[in-house]
Amino acid sequence: MNDPYSVLGVSVGASDSEVKKAYHELVRKYHPDNYHDNPLADLASEKMKEVNEAYDEILRQRSGGGQSGAGAGAGARAYSGSAEFARIRQAINAGNLDAAEQMLGASLNRNAEWQFLMGSLSYRKGWLDDARMYYSTAASMEPGNAEYRQALNYMRQGGQAYRPYGYDAPAASGGCDACDICTAMMCANMCCRCG
Repeated sequence: MNDPYSVLGVSVGASDSEVKKAYHELVRKYHPDNYHDNPLADLASEKMKEVNEAYDEILRQRSGGGQSGAGAGAGARAYSGSAEFARIRQAINAGNLDAAEQMLGASLNRNAEWQFLMGSLSYRKGWLDDARMYYSTAASMEPGNAEYRQALNYMRQGGQAYRPYGYDAPAASGGCDACDICTAMMCANMCCRCG
């Protein structure tokens, strides 16, 4: 692994808030949602992984070698970056919702990232009330996290604009979504009965 401080672009003597700020800026820059249908998506994903590993390593070092997360960096994380959560994000991105649900159920780390991922899973399954609840919990646990706030705001607006993890918005692709199909079927059924 490269020097974690150079990955984040901070000096070894940087304060915790400087490290956190640098981390947040890099998360915003390389987050997978920014690279949907972009040829640079794989490179951004690799960079995001490197940034997360660097941040985890700095947290471990600063906590005296203990584990990061609730014990070492509680409240300091916008994106957990743990290998566990990276795998869950990847499963959700790939549409492998059953695997993501199993991994989330087995996770002992019920931090804000876990809440956010449960919200994303719920959203992808069409459980909008559950998604809103999980996003709300994530945003309240880490109110400074823009990703969590954005997801919650979209859900408060009806959930139609939020398409997590590469969800292909039907209007943009020229296709239709489940509501369009249901509406068309209902109209066709009504037309058949009128004759």
